[in-house]
Amino acid sequence: MARKKILIVDDEPMILELLKMRLEAANYDVVTAEDGEEALQKAKSEKPDLITLDVIMPPPNGFQVCRTLKDDPQYKKIPVILLTAKTTKSDQFWGTESGADAYVTKPYNADDLMEKIETLLKKNA
Repeated sequence: MARKKILIVDDEPMILELLKMRLEAANYDVVTAEDGEEALQKAKSEKPDLITLDVIMPPPNGFQVCRTLKDDPQYKKIPVILLTAKTTKSDQFWGTESGADAYVTKPYNADDLMEKIETLLKKNA
């Protein structure tokens, strides 16, 4: 069975590296991006099976990237987990409105995040 590919998008290099190492140890192929523009380019060129997406980053922000992908028939079925420091009910509302499949706040529990990733990948298989 082919390994699943995950695109991690975050403008914090430490978060990118830690999450990348954890996902690779779990046998996923990992692609990274550091801003919204690069996220859109890699989502389209790499065709990941799932995307973890920070909200607060250089434009476009995570809400905008998610909405752009979910509005495109070619990419709307890719599960998106917003992984963000934005914790208010309003932020979570906009995460849902943007089409995100899950909303996880930082600091996050790594085991819970891995479980959410596995659940979304199985659901989308």
